[in-house]
Amino acid sequence: MGRFFRIKLRFRRFLRRHSWVATIIRSFTIFSVAFGGAFGFISGALSPHSGYDPNSFAIGVSFLFALACLWIVTLGIRLRLMRKRLRTVAMHNEAMADRNWELQEAEQRAGKLFEAQGDLIVLHDLEGRITYANDAYCELAQVSRDNLIDSTATLTVLEQSETALEPSGTRVYDQKVEGPLGPRWIAWREGLVRNDAGAPAEMQSVGRDVTDRTESERALAEARDQADAANRAKSRFLAMASHEIRTPLNGIIGMSGLLMDTQLTPEQTTYVKAVKTSGDALLALIEELLDYSKIEAGKIDLEHRPFALSGLIEDITELLAPRAQAKGIEIAAYVDERLPMQVTGDAARLRQVLLNLAGNAIKFTASGGVALIVEPGIWPNEISFLVRDTGIGIAPEAQQRIFREFEQADDRIARSYGGTGLGLSISDRIVKRMGGRITLASTPGAGSTFEVSIPLTAADTGEANSFAAPDLAGQSIMLVAPQSIEVSLISRRLQRWGAQTCIVSDADVAAALLPERSWHAALIDHTLGTAAMEAFANAARIHATHRIVMFTPATRQELSAAETAMFTGYLVKPLRAASLAARLTAQPEIAAPSLAMPTPGLAIEAAAESVPSAPAAAPPDRGLSILVAEDNEINALLMRSLLTRLGHNVVITTNGEQAMESWLSATSAGTPYDLVLMDIQMPRLNGIETTKQIRAHEAGQSIRRTPILALTANTLVEDRYACFEAGMDGFLIKPLDREKLEEALAGLAAARHIAA
Repeated sequence: MGRFFRIKLRFRRFLRRHSWVATIIRSFTIFSVAFGGAFGFISGALSPHSGYDPNSFAIGVSFLFALACLWIVTLGIRLRLMRKRLRTVAMHNEAMADRNWELQEAEQRAGKLFEAQGDLIVLHDLEGRITYANDAYCELAQVSRDNLIDSTATLTVLEQSETALEPSGTRVYDQKVEGPLGPRWIAWREGLVRNDAGAPAEMQSVGRDVTDRTESERALAEARDQADAANRAKSRFLAMASHEIRTPLNGIIGMSGLLMDTQLTPEQTTYVKAVKTSGDALLALIEELLDYSKIEAGKIDLEHRPFALSGLIEDITELLAPRAQAKGIEIAAYVDERLPMQVTGDAARLRQVLLNLAGNAIKFTASGGVALIVEPGIWPNEISFLVRDTGIGIAPEAQQRIFREFEQADDRIARSYGGTGLGLSISDRIVKRMGGRITLASTPGAGSTFEVSIPLTAADTGEANSFAAPDLAGQSIMLVAPQSIEVSLISRRLQRWGAQTCIVSDADVAAALLPERSWHAALIDHTLGTAAMEAFANAARIHATHRIVMFTPATRQELSAAETAMFTGYLVKPLRAASLAARLTAQPEIAAPSLAMPTPGLAIEAAAESVPSAPAAAPPDRGLSILVAEDNEINALLMRSLLTRLGHNVVITTNGEQAMESWLSATSAGTPYDLVLMDIQMPRLNGIETTKQIRAHEAGQSIRRTPILALTANTLVEDRYACFEAGMDGFLIKPLDREKLEEALAGLAAARHIAA
């Protein structure tokens, strides 16, 4: 049947393509039928027995011919319509056949594509039976396709992750399955698809082998965990090493300080100073290593508190002034008056950065000086800190390298000047952590300029500014000093205040220029020498209408009577802006002061030079009663010596249990200790637990709270928190700073004296 249909279809296609053949066949058929019918009818009519009537015969023939024509016309029209319909059907069938052939080819290509895919592809019906599986799935399942189809076989799952649902409805999850080559991780994507029109939806699962990726991620996670563990171990090691180093270092620095207070020969003094200097250098190295470890571990926390900008800068210059003066160079600071007096930020970290930069500048500068200039930055609320020196400079190829860890400009500099190469790296990371940047401009042999730009907003403290820029408009001021950084910054500040300045580097030339005008003030540098200063002071008394001031790096106690008698006052370098303003805006000083009769100007200068601090308390009638819990014998001896020299009564215990017993005994006897200095790491009972027991006993007995200060070599933030959470009132770090200890004891003595 199918073969006959195909032959018929091909014959029709042939006639459709060659229509003239069909016309000839149809014409021949019609002619044959008409001729046969007419011939038979005429032959019968002409027969002798036919009863032939010509009229009837003509009528009949005409009628038959008309019927034949009508039938032929009707048949032709019908055939034409049928032919048209058949042509349409044939074309539709042909198109459907072509479409079917294309679909078969597409299906074959899709099947080959699915089979060639490395991904796993499997289809399940609603009852969970497999309707299709590609070769990759069959290979992983180790089952042939014929056995998988219409079965509910599944892979052996060893581990499965959580399932995630996408907005499109596709489920995504990972499975660890058993395979012929061992366990494999497969990332599955499942969704409903329709196979045929009207047929129920099937679940299509496409899986991709992600074993390598998963193993890499797990390896990376393990490596990260190991790195974190190593980082924590390193931090613990540094903390432990710091504690173990600080403990004997406390004895070295403290005992050398005590030894310097005794009667020593010059040679012994030199040796003791060398020991103390070495201890200080070792302490600075430990601080750098701890800071680097904290920054590298991401444990550096920044504070946001108001602080005085000019006070911070001037404190830094005064702190570094002895080092600069010991090398015969100057250090000076200038804070632009346009900047706010109070800003919000981390003053301690900013101090650390500037101390490092300024300290390096002093170390690498042999002549000239170092300037610390603070001015507005290029962005809103940005402040630029410039540390400028006249030192050896830095080569262009080394300017980026010096900000790396353990790097210096070159080996020659490292050997000549020492250092670990961590200071600039730590400063750079701190500045970036504060949202700022640090840049360098340097010329070998001509000095360097480090610029630190940090966003610092003005602090709304509601307090009045401690210093207001004076109005010196119309005042002429002569500066007699060698060309230096200090003098240039003083002149710049005076000009910003409205004064007219004249800098003269020779005292004789300055004396010759005095008659040219009336000078409101004359300032002369102590470095010109006593003879030059005396000659200039005598000449200036006639022309300087208000005051003659000397500025010197020495303190008042170090000045001779002859030097102080020449002038109406003096200023100590590096100059503070408030001191300079107070001196220049004071009442005119007509007569030169003497040591016996100090002038009001000199009194004003003394007030200006003083740093605001808490009022000193009157010394108590007796020293404090102090309990020291310290397990290290050398440190215990150091604490006993320091506290005894300060006039206090000391009791030493070597562990927490003894400290607790001594505290309980003193409290029961009615003579409680005024202060407890508690070491943190002690045998039997550590300082944290001892403090907790003391605070618990105080709470239970409702007795006076005993101040407890931590005395430890641990410097990590978590150690501080642990001390304060235990109930301690303060934190003293080993090696012990003698001045900080005296301040703490002085404050406590003042509080006890007031309470009494």
